[in-house]
Amino acid sequence: MAGYTVTTRTRASQIAAAFALVLLIVAILLPAFASRSLIQDLFFILTMLTLAQYWNLLAGYGGLVSVGQQAFVGFGAYSLFGGAILWGLNPIAGLLLAGVAALIIAVPTAFFAFRLQGAYFAIGTWVVAEVVRLSVAQWKAVGGGTGTSLPRDARDAMWGAEWIEIAFDTRSSAARDILAYWLALLLAVATIGGIYWFLRTKRGLALAALRDNVEAARSVGVDSERMKWVVFLVAAFGTGIAGGLIFLQNGRISPDSAFSVIDWTAFVIFIVVIGGIGTIEGPILGVLIFFGLQTLLADFGSWYLMVLGGLGIVVMLFAPGGLWGLLSDRTGLRLFPIQRRLERRATIEENSDG
Repeated sequence: MAGYTVTTRTRASQIAAAFALVLLIVAILLPAFASRSLIQDLFFILTMLTLAQYWNLLAGYGGLVSVGQQAFVGFGAYSLFGGAILWGLNPIAGLLLAGVAALIIAVPTAFFAFRLQGAYFAIGTWVVAEVVRLSVAQWKAVGGGTGTSLPRDARDAMWGAEWIEIAFDTRSSAARDILAYWLALLLAVATIGGIYWFLRTKRGLALAALRDNVEAARSVGVDSERMKWVVFLVAAFGTGIAGGLIFLQNGRISPDSAFSVIDWTAFVIFIVVIGGIGTIEGPILGVLIFFGLQTLLADFGSWYLMVLGGLGIVVMLFAPGGLWGLLSDRTGLRLFPIQRRLERRATIEENSDG
């Protein structure tokens, strides 16, 4: 007698996995023949994609609409600079410190914000971010309100930079760009893979249930408070590492740039909303659209922001699920399927007859 098995795979997801593997290999080898400007552009895309995936995990899957993610970007980046300047910590190791520092401030932030609901939660996270920004601006050891640069000896001592400089026969600044690009690629792949794995677990199902109906989820035994804490802390940790990496590549930091609500929250929200909230594919599509618009409209000043805002409003009105949601609804295409379905499994007898 034939049986059934529960699966999430589709033909499209299997093809996408094979294509993604080829794309990853090409991306790893890209610095060998790509220009430095392309490497820098890809670094920007990868880091923004990482930030967008973590915000999407919060809002799209956890229902936690935060507008204070710049707190974790900025504090993580400042922790990396502080570790390098004050303790002589290698900046690559400082990336872990950036994540841990963001995780530490996420605990009191969550303790405060989880007592708020809806719009009050969003405003509360922004208020916390402003408090963190004003506090960091008083930290004189890392430049106070004017900011500081990463020491030259710290940049020169970055693990792997000297090897890249020799292997690619390039200048030290270009070698650091390549190293930052590889780290951004690793972080983006780990983020997408980790989130996809999490969403396919029982905890991922519980998270989706909480997003759809909190009371119904609680009635079947889902611990809503625990799930919110897990998602919030994981997103803070990853966002902190991404923030540290962004400013490690930049080489300079200031409170205004590190805690910019436009750069690290508004643009991230735009990417997720345009691409498709509540999907892994959405932020991938959204970041490509965002980068394209930024490249085309960067010379138009305030018109650039107006076009982004107008496009965001149009998409929210006519495609609430984002562009990927619109495409997926019409074609049934799922590159990262998490919906479980029953699939008929052939028995040994059927296989032998065939």
